[in-house]
Amino acid sequence: ASAGAPEPGRMSPYGTLALALAASYLLGAVPFAWVLVRVWTGKDLRREGSGNIGATNAIRAAGRPVGILAFLPDAAKGLVPVLWFGPLASGAADGALAPWMAVAAGAAAVAGHCFPIYLGFRGGKGVATGCGALLGLDWRIFAIGGAVWLAVLFATRYVGLASILMGVTFPVAAGILLGPVHPAVFGAAALFLLILVRHRSNMARMLAGTEPKAFRSRGARANGGSA
Repeated sequence: ASAGAPEPGRMSPYGTLALALAASYLLGAVPFAWVLVRVWTGKDLRREGSGNIGATNAIRAAGRPVGILAFLPDAAKGLVPVLWFGPLASGAADGALAPWMAVAAGAAAVAGHCFPIYLGFRGGKGVATGCGALLGLDWRIFAIGGAVWLAVLFATRYVGLASILMGVTFPVAAGILLGPVHPAVFGAAALFLLILVRHRSNMARMLAGTEPKAFRSRGARANGGSA
């Protein structure tokens, strides 16, 4: 058999990768926050606040406990593909491809969250799922970005600004920790660009002074704007 050819009865590396990416997308597309808010309050999260199906809008629609609970599975659906599907795909190919496979699996999960097939491709902004994927790639990248997110959030109370500056931090931290050409750097940079694009409306409202701030009461959130 030629070098790199799959053994008889064994799927080719490309077939394994395709299955891993498809599974990662389908897992990432599961709208956990939408389901939790629907079960908890009967509301359709797409018709509440910003219409976003992520944890931040879940907080506005159903309260902080539900939003925090929604964040965990949204992050897990980015973490699991990196830890599971990435190595599964890389096991069928050259070991040097393993980091690229893991990044690809995480990216597929983020794409699923942003464009879920189950909700007509109208999804969230990818922050929680992207954080989970980076946690799987290297927990230090996630920890540094998370520290920036917390610092900006408590300083400004703008969730969108905290997410954008966290996104900037991710590729910088990845480059310092793993080297400038590590696959995680490219994955983190792509995540930052996605976060930036998905937060265009937040940036416009911040400039206009109409962006709602965190840590307000339920009543204040209901009377304020949405992200």
